[in-house]
Amino acid sequence: MSDAMHIVLDDTAMAAAGQGNVLASRLIHRAHAESGWFLYAPACALVEADRARPGTAEHLASLPGITVLELDLAAALAVARQETWAAAHCQHAAQPTPDRPDGAIIATTAPRRWAGEPVRVLDLTP
Repeated sequence: MSDAMHIVLDDTAMAAAGQGNVLASRLIHRAHAESGWFLYAPACALVEADRARPGTAEHLASLPGITVLELDLAAALAVARQETWAAAHCQHAAQPTPDRPDGAIIATTAPRRWAGEPVRVLDLTP
């Protein structure tokens, strides 16, 4: 098991960060200031967050502690099998990879959305 912390922001967490959610802001600060903390913004979730709160995508993409995850072929295939692109891309991004052997945790303000899904969840609800 790795000591690194890998966290995927879903669209609700991204929109909450733009609205001043303290917990989301702390995650962003840690990813920028501490080694071993990694935040990911799946592109499909970034689009949904920007639809909910215009300007969110540009702001988050400009932050040095956040890595935007592109919609590559594997992600596109995962998205094609799910109901929403944002949730599907987040769930795909949270799965184990060679860079993230333990997978990642999904940060969200809508934890019920992830009930029954094979992911770990970090509730950012204040």
